[in-house]
Order: sequence, then structure tokens, then C-alpha cells
Amino acid sequence: MTETPLSGVDDAAGSRGDAPTGAAGSNPAKESESYTHGHHESVLRSHRWRTAENSAGFLLPHLREGMSVLDVGCGPATVTVDLAERVVDGRVVGVDASAAVLDSARELATQRGTANITFQQANAYELPFADGTFDVVYAHQLLQHLSDPVAALREMRRVAKPGGLVAVRDADYAAMTWYPESPGLTEWNTLYHEVTHAYGFEADAGRRLFAWVQDAGFDPAQIVPSASTWCYATPADRTWWGGLWAERCVASNFAVQAKESALADDVALEQLAQDWLRWAEEPAGWFAVLNGEVLARA
Repeated sequence: MTETPLSGVDDAAGSRGDAPTGAAGSNPAKESESYTHGHHESVLRSHRWRTAENSAGFLLPHLREGMSVLDVGCGPATVTVDLAERVVDGRVVGVDASAAVLDSARELATQRGTANITFQQANAYELPFADGTFDVVYAHQLLQHLSDPVAALREMRRVAKPGGLVAVRDADYAAMTWYPESPGLTEWNTLYHEVTHAYGFEADAGRRLFAWVQDAGFDPAQIVPSASTWCYATPADRTWWGGLWAERCVASNFAVQAKESALADDVALEQLAQDWLRWAEEPAGWFAVLNGEVLARA
């Protein structure tokens, strides 16, 4: 394969709307600035692929028409809009720390003609809603990016109605697996853990959700833990997944944080990008992401 430098895709240091101020841990008031993935197009491309079916399947059987639903960390809202279409005559609110991403969310809702949905900027630790407002509070791939996930879960529990549901789902990076063996992808996974650790976040959130929910005060008898996977193995899926991670390695906030924390330089990140592209070209390439899930009654 001809190696094509990816550093020109976007200058990570020049796209710092979500960049941290340093690698000395996370200030909860500014965690949107230290979001490891950031909002580079390669990240949003991944987020837009998500649907209620592939990202909230554990919650869907519990949804009913007329319910009120809060999506915390909704991103570009592909899942949020799906949820709104399932609770006909209900009310769905999506919140996110990024104003720019919320603009995209509103555009999607308009394109889909989804009228029972609104969006607002908010901090997961200080949700701007009264106690007991929502039938369902949902957060997808959020807790891994927070320095105090238990505090965020307590806040989700606060705004859920008594007997309502809090539903959370997060990936577990140490449980990710792939074929064929790739020293480059192993190095990427190690670096990802080092970077998130430097900023006070937990890359292996999936396996911890059950414990975190209990620590947040939910009744253990009213908690249902589960797991599900995403798998990328078709030629199209490999090209998409490998390509977006190749871009993230050199152009997303992950690259910014790796360099700011002195864990990698441009040369090392470019090498990881090429390793991802090589994996994507493997005819028998296979990659699985394990996601932990929890449903808890408030």
C-alpha cells in the first residue's frame, strides 16, 4: 500500500475549539474543552452513523408513546431524533456542551420533520431541569469522557421521574479486539488509554457502568446490566472505521491531547494512522467494540 500522509487532512493544533488547556487532569466546568475525541469531522462521521437500533437497542422495548425523554450528550442527534420518532406525542430534549454540534442537531430534526424535539446547551453535572422531569434519561458514550461519571449519574437520576429509567451505554477500549494482529493498533489502544488517563477520564467505562450506577444511589434490585457489540468486518465497514480512526490519529482532539501531554509526536501519530489504513485493507480484517449497558429505575 502507498502511504499517504494524513496530517494535511486538518491541522489538529489549528482546530482547538474543544482542545484542553493542559494535561493536569480535568476541570469539570470545562470538560467539553477536553473531550478526547473533540468534534472533528472524523468524529462526527462516526456519531452520525449511530441510530436508536444500533446504539439504544437495550432501551427501545421500554419506550412508549407520550413519554418524555432526555438525551444527555446528544451530539449530532441521529439517535435523539430516532427516539423522538418512537415516542409519538411525547417530548424529547437533547442537551450537549457544544453549541456547534447542537446546530447540526437542529438541522437534522428539521430535515426529518421531527417536531417533538428541542435542544439546548447544558453541562451534564448541572442539568437545567427540575427534579423528576423525564420518564427516560439516556446517555450514550458520555460517561467515559467525564472525570466524575458518578456525579453525572446522580444528576441524571435527579431529573428522572420516580420510577423512571436512566439508560447509559459506553464502550470499553480494553475489551476491543481485532484481527489480524496489528502491533500498530495495539500501540494505538495503549496510547488512547494513556491520553484519557492523563486527562482524568476512563477509557474502559463499559465494564464499570454497573458499579457506577450503584455508587450513584440507584437500587441494585432495579438495575439491569447488559452488553452489546458493534462489528466492522465488511470491506465498506473496514474502510469507514479504519479511515475515520486514521484521521482521528492526526487531526482530532485525540491528536492534540496526545501531543500536549507529551505522549506522542506528529511522527508517531502519522504512523498510527497508516497502521489503521493497513488494517482496513486486510481482506479478513475484523474489529469488534464491546459496549456496556445499564438500565436503572430512578
